[in-house]
Amino acid sequence: MPDSTNVKAMPPLSSHDRILLSAKRLFALNGYENTSTVAIAREAGTSESQLMKHFGSKRGLLAAILDRGWNGILGQIHTLPANSDPGHRLTYMVETFITELENDPDLKVLMVLEAGRVRKDNRDVIVGPGFQQFAEALLVALREMRDQGHIRPDMNLEAVRAAILGMTEGLLYDQVLAQRSEYRATYTSDDAKKVLGLVISTCLTEGSGQPLKAANG
Repeated sequence: MPDSTNVKAMPPLSSHDRILLSAKRLFALNGYENTSTVAIAREAGTSESQLMKHFGSKRGLLAAILDRGWNGILGQIHTLPANSDPGHRLTYMVETFITELENDPDLKVLMVLEAGRVRKDNRDVIVGPGFQQFAEALLVALREMRDQGHIRPDMNLEAVRAAILGMTEGLLYDQVLAQRSEYRATYTSDDAKKVLGLVISTCLTEGSGQPLKAANG
């Protein structure tokens, strides 16, 4: 039997983190519009004034949740060396994004259904910083693939990036929709990665291989 005296207790979560976790769960469960700051503060065991002190507004709280989610995704992506094979980086970025959201269902719901609210009030901020960094990293990998002769020269790289991002969002959206309604979408994350890989392969030069190989078994 382990000696409990040698087990260090986990430090308690700060009110900041409790608010983030409570808000993420309630936003995903009930929707952004149907969740009040009072309910979030109550679940977090703190006050609404503390919520406002930390985040400024309900929309600021949602932005903080999404920023933390993107930081986790980007942290995984940044473990790859900058000089790694660009095709491998592209594969890893797409697979990491899908896998991280698969492992955090509440974040997945918010990324798919609620992220657009963050940029609604400020037309000068078109995309959040996390999404912007992810999109730029995809474009860098695509440019390097083209420079190495792996992308067809008639392909516009920004259009390829848009297709990757749009398809990924659509595949995740249908999964969320199926969980919340009678809409049928029974495919797995590996199925989604396989479809993405097949589509991306149409942009490659002959003999370049197929991205997202890990998902294709």
